[in-house]
Amino acid sequence: MKPDTTSAEHNLSRKIRPELIKMIFLILLLNPQLTSAEQNLITTYKYLKSIPSAELVIIDTRSKLKYLLGHIPNALHIGNWENYTHTVKGVRGLLKTEPDFIVNKLKPYGIDKNKTIVLYGEPTDPWREDGRFFWMFERFGFYKILILEGGVASWQSSGGNLEFGSNRQTESSSLTQKDITLNHLVSADQKWISKRLKSKELVIIDNRTRAEYDGKIPYGSPRGGHIPSAIHIHWPEFFSTNGYLKNKKELSNILSKYDINHEKEIVVYCTGGIRSAMAYFVLRTLDYKVRNYDGSWWDWSQNLKLSVE
Repeated sequence: MKPDTTSAEHNLSRKIRPELIKMIFLILLLNPQLTSAEQNLITTYKYLKSIPSAELVIIDTRSKLKYLLGHIPNALHIGNWENYTHTVKGVRGLLKTEPDFIVNKLKPYGIDKNKTIVLYGEPTDPWREDGRFFWMFERFGFYKILILEGGVASWQSSGGNLEFGSNRQTESSSLTQKDITLNHLVSADQKWISKRLKSKELVIIDNRTRAEYDGKIPYGSPRGGHIPSAIHIHWPEFFSTNGYLKNKKELSNILSKYDINHEKEIVVYCTGGIRSAMAYFVLRTLDYKVRNYDGSWWDWSQNLKLSVE
């Protein structure tokens, strides 16, 4: 009697299929850029109101004073970008990525990976910390992050009220160190860039002011100039004068001037990775492969072995 190979193959297929599905899910989960084409990273008043409060965390990234003087109801203030960084070998502003640090900072605010995180800032702020927080959460492996375009002003113009005063009481989340899986595909460092500096498949964008690109050092960098081959696009060029993101056609026109397409990988940087994080967010909305240079010019300019232009 011949063995029933068909049955054996069927049973093997049944065992493999769930594992394959699980593997695909984990890949998509850990790399939000693979799913960004289906994901609108900008939210509105109407959509924000539709999310059940138990599934939502709203974070105000403006200064603590502005938060106290009026914020979106139930929004939290979790500090500024510097509260999540440290100085390493003289380079300041580097994101802290130790799982215990991340959990200890976020857990008390009720933040976990199952909730939708909505960030908002000041549309005309020259630093736009909401972009930095967006990149930070993606670096930490969170994948349900949105930015409310227009911030408090758009909320109010849509009929929303404001709250005043300090953070409301929140229950700690169930976030653990096991939940933290760093996303290495959204960040670049000195070593990563140096290895690929001459690659035609890499585009480096300096998002600082033109004066900084040309050599001025208003923020205490050891040297002036820019990374060799870097092009200059000041990050506010991606936005209208009211701080709202330009439409996709306008954004594509800006990028096409420099022959930037979806086949290439992009690294954005500024002085410390704050302003460039908003450029990172913009490029994510357009489904580009992009990394934010953590440390940015503070880091590159300190290493005298690295050339500058």
